[in-house]
This record gives sequence, structure tokens and C-alpha cells, in this order.
Amino acid sequence: MTNKIAQSLQWIRTYLASLRDVRNVGLLVFVIIVLLISWSGIKTIQTNYGLQKQISVLSQENQLQNLENTNLQLQNQYLNTNQYLELTARQNFGLGAPGETELLVPGDVAMAHTVAQPGDVTAKTSLPKQAVWQRNFEAWMNFLLHRPSAN
Repeated sequence: MTNKIAQSLQWIRTYLASLRDVRNVGLLVFVIIVLLISWSGIKTIQTNYGLQKQISVLSQENQLQNLENTNLQLQNQYLNTNQYLELTARQNFGLGAPGETELLVPGDVAMAHTVAQPGDVTAKTSLPKQAVWQRNFEAWMNFLLHRPSAN
């Protein structure tokens, strides 16, 4: 047992003596410098990756804004056309082109000769009134069970 302890102590002494050697110290310093340079390079790569992601996001936002601007320019061009002016004059003021005859039909007469569509205003009025909590519960059940809503 004491022989093993003596061997262990001898090994520790030789290891400590080797640490004092200039070649080993130089090698240790070299390894530390290489690790620091590698760490610095990795951090630089990580920073560049983050910046590249930001550039990509900002570039996409810029393209989206350009598309919205183009859309607004086209809409402005349409609003300046004679076709738009004619449509708004017909809808808002009841005007027509020269030679046209305008027929005014009461709403109830016009609706009597149409087929009720699902989701139509008249179809909704035929449903019985329900409490708010009941409508909310049914809406959630329709959503969770993937059923089309009645509204």
C-alpha cells in the first residue's frame, strides 16, 4: 500500500516538474491563444448571422411596403378614371348615362323575387333569439368540432 502511495507521489512530482518546463508552458499558452481566437471567431460568425437575419427581415418589410405603395398608386389611378366617376355617380346619386331609364323597385318587392342564400339577412332573422352565453357556447362547440357556424 505504501508502495502505491509512493508511486503516486512520484508521479505527481514528475507531473509538476513537467509543468515547470518551458516547452510545456509554451504549449499551454499556445493552446489557450488558439482557443481564444476560435471563440472570438465563433462569436463573430454568430453576430454576423444575427445581423444577416435582421437584414433579411428588413428587406422583406421593405418589399412589402413597396408593394403596398404600388397598390395605392394603382388604386389612385383607378379613382381618377371616368369609369369610377360614372359608377359612383350611379351608386350614390342615382344618375345614369344619357338615354338610360332608371327603374326604382321597392326593397320588399325585389327581395320577394329572390332565392334566400345561406347567410342572408332574411335567413338570420328567422332564427330564434338566444342568450349571449348560449350563442357563445354554440360558437365554441362549432369551432372545436369543425362544424360550419349557423351565423
